[in-house]
Amino acid sequence: MMTNYKFFHIPTGSRQFSMSGWRSSVVFSAVAVRILSASAALATLMPVEAAECPLPHRSGERCLASVSASAQEQKLRVGVAGSAPFVIEDEGKIKGISIDIWKTLASAEEFDYELIPHQNVAAGLNALAQGKLDVLIGPISLTPQRLAREEIEFTQPYFVSHFGLLLAAQRPTLWSRVAPLFGLAALSSIVLLLFLLFIVGHLIWLAERKSNPEQFPPDYVDGVRNGIWFALVTFTTVGYGDRAPVTKAGQAIAGIWMVVTLVTVSSFTAGLASAFTAIISGEKARERFRTLQALPGARMAVVAGTAGADWAQDYQAILTPRETLEEAIAMVVTGKTEGVIFDRPALQYYVRTHPELKLRVSPLILATDSYHFVVAANNAAKEKKLNVQLLGLRSERRIPEFDEKWIAQKWLDISNSEAR
Repeated sequence: MMTNYKFFHIPTGSRQFSMSGWRSSVVFSAVAVRILSASAALATLMPVEAAECPLPHRSGERCLASVSASAQEQKLRVGVAGSAPFVIEDEGKIKGISIDIWKTLASAEEFDYELIPHQNVAAGLNALAQGKLDVLIGPISLTPQRLAREEIEFTQPYFVSHFGLLLAAQRPTLWSRVAPLFGLAALSSIVLLLFLLFIVGHLIWLAERKSNPEQFPPDYVDGVRNGIWFALVTFTTVGYGDRAPVTKAGQAIAGIWMVVTLVTVSSFTAGLASAFTAIISGEKARERFRTLQALPGARMAVVAGTAGADWAQDYQAILTPRETLEEAIAMVVTGKTEGVIFDRPALQYYVRTHPELKLRVSPLILATDSYHFVVAANNAAKEKKLNVQLLGLRSERRIPEFDEKWIAQKWLDISNSEAR
């Protein structure tokens, strides 16, 4: 039986579809819909980790981050800045106290990282704020200006120190050796002794000049001179016996003077002994920078962008900024500045490793300082992990181990070089 197909003409512009073509399209569409539905159902059963674009994409662009790329953590860009013994660059290798502590933290958290040296802390902080670094390590001090920056965050402190003052070690001169004799302690003792001898000599002469004119003549000059001689002999406990009071008043004065000398002779002797000891040992004259009041107006070299420079400015010193600690110390060596204000451990380390420069660190303490690591402000997870590890090292008292390692080793190197 022959089947006749009638054609239905559907106006679609200039095209026409036959009945058979229409049915084929319907069948094909139904199959396609079922395949898509099955694929969607299968996709809902598979765990897929969402991948987000790190930055908002522009219109017309698509985020092509894959699941594997988002799941894989990128290598940390760790900036390094600071001075020895915390950061030491030796033959292309970076080492020091801060580096050892960071390696311990990174090993515990299994961080994959690369170290990127920077010229100074200020440059490292700027790179971190600009997103060029993830972490900055080194002896980084916390200041109000740095804490106010919204792009960075400071970790818990891992080292507590002080700001110090580096000075040139001057050779003792003749005046510096004899100057202690003219100090307040020695001069006050001498003046007090002369005053007491003068008073006691007058009293003895007044009491003895009439009853004992042979030993204490009525003449003022001769009588007072003999009275002072008697007071001096009694004070030194020599007791020649060539002169002695015979009146009750004179004996009372002599007795009181003997008791007084027992008390005063010890303090007088101690003052003179300290002065002579200073002369023999070659101790310098009075240190100029004994107090913070000596800093205003003093010419001081500092490292630009450091907390030491901020403290020097607060103390109203005349600043000479330099890019590195070595350049700042060169200003002292050449006599262009009076000192360097910087972190005390770094100054002590430099003096120990450069004994030929004849430098010294003043006992004056400017302020207390603490060292931190710094992370990007949008990386709170890393900051918390580092804080946990740092607190763990501090509670286990492991951080002093790193200090002893570098300080003891350097002392050993200095001792060997001096022995050779």
